[in-house]
Order: sequence, then structure tokens, then C-alpha cells
Amino acid sequence: MMNNMITLFFKILGAIPPRYALKLSKFLGSLWLRADKRHRNIATENLTRAFGNEKNSAEIRNLAERTFQHLIRIIFEIGWYLHIKPENFDKHFRIEGLEHMTAARAKGKGVLAIMAHVGNWELLSAIAEMTNLPLNILYRPLDFLPMDNFFVRLRTRFGAKMTPKAHSMRKILKSLQDKEVIVLLMDQNVDWYEGVFADFFGHPACTSNGLALLALKTGAPVIPAFLAREPSGFFAKLGPEIPLINTGDKIKDVEENTLQYNKAIEEFVRRFPEQWFWVHQRWKTKPYCLLPEKNE
Repeated sequence: MMNNMITLFFKILGAIPPRYALKLSKFLGSLWLRADKRHRNIATENLTRAFGNEKNSAEIRNLAERTFQHLIRIIFEIGWYLHIKPENFDKHFRIEGLEHMTAARAKGKGVLAIMAHVGNWELLSAIAEMTNLPLNILYRPLDFLPMDNFFVRLRTRFGAKMTPKAHSMRKILKSLQDKEVIVLLMDQNVDWYEGVFADFFGHPACTSNGLALLALKTGAPVIPAFLAREPSGFFAKLGPEIPLINTGDKIKDVEENTLQYNKAIEEFVRRFPEQWFWVHQRWKTKPYCLLPEKNE
């Protein structure tokens, strides 16, 4: 029952004409910014950390407001996505850099694709459908099961697979052997024991070490894969393969490769700064040397 209600809710939102959905997104996003002090402060702090040397406080505030509007708009777009047919994808999605994915797949080791919470990441499976890519998305299940069921159905609607992160190594290795494209979201904070610190917008960010470890273990090529919103629709950017650093010093190699992945994400976020997930505490985990000293 709850699953059907969630689907109906999104379908109703998806039936709203785009011009009205845009107006509602702007209104509700601005309202959310003003009502939610906690996330407003997180977004403002993050944006100041990233752009404080480039933008003044008014520009930061404006960018924060557009970020909240963007996040609301994602909800309407998910509803729209439930209505769209694959034969109409090319009217709404354009792809740049498909040759990089083709070259990476030609190596026969599968592909590790870096993704981030930029643009509308929930629509990436449309690109897989358009290009006939065997997509397998690594994800953390939501705590609310009916909502998790909805997003699994949404993401697999056009043939993509979903693999829960927990105890996933064996499944990932099998997927790479089957020459699938494994998608990993790389832009969220992790605890110190799950990652390494790598620069992101000029500050050390604790970043999952999983992708670097996988690349070193399997030799599978790593490419960036992002999806952003444009005035005319959606823009998928598939970047060139990120060269693997493998000197034999495992700790150093994991750090250096992870830094490269963060740079790829940062480069794309800078192109579409209002479309990233600034309400997330990306720099929450601090390096030990930056932790405040305890009083004796």
C-alpha cells in the first residue's frame, strides 16, 4: 500500500507541466532555505569553504538558495521520469564523451564509473538505456523500506542493476568479470576508518578508499560519469579514463588515486555549482592533526 502511495505521489508531481514545476521548485526551495536553519547553515558553511575566496556573502547566499531550489526540482523530475518513454530520451538527454566509455570498455576489464550527487543523478539509467551500457549501481539502501523499494524500481526501470554496498566485493568482482559498468557515488563524507583524506575544494575531505582499492586490485579503468541539468534538458558528461597510479606503495597509491577522483568531481561541480548537494556535511570528518586538543 505504501509503495503504491509513494509511486502515485511522484506520478502526480510528474504530471505538472514543466513551467509550473519550475516555479514551484523556486518557491518551495526558497521557503525551505528560510525555514530550515540547520541545512541553510550547512550549505552556507560549505559554500563559503569552497568559494569564500571567489564570492562575497551575497553571492554565497544566492548560490545556497539556488541549491535548495535545485534539490526541490529533482523531486518533480523524478515524477516526470516515471512518465517518459525511452524512444523520447534523445529529445531530453544529450551525451558528451561516449568515446571514453567505449575505449574503457574495450579493455575487457569492466569499468568503474565515478558519479556524484550533482545534477539529477537519479536519471543516469536513461543514459545507460540510450547507449546500451550494462549498468550496475552500487548503493546504500534507505532506512525507510517503501522509499528504498521505490528508488530501486526507478533506477532499474530500464535494465540497470543495483548492488547494496554491504559485503559487496564478491558481487563487484563478478560484475567486472562480466564487463559491466559499476557506478560508485564518491562525493560523501565517510568516517576516518573507511577512507583517506584527499583535497576537495582546497580542504581535506575524508573520501571513501573503495574505488582506489578496486582499481588497484582489478586494473579496471576508472572514468567520471556525471549528469547535469541544462535549459534544454539534461547533459551527460563521460570523461576520459583517469590514469591509475600504481607505484607499489599501496597507502600512497590509494591517497593519490583518490585525490584524482576528487579533482574530477570538483571540476564538474564548478561547472554547475548550484546543482551539487551542498546540504551534506562533506568535511565533517576531520584529520587527526586538526582535531581540537583535549584539556588535561
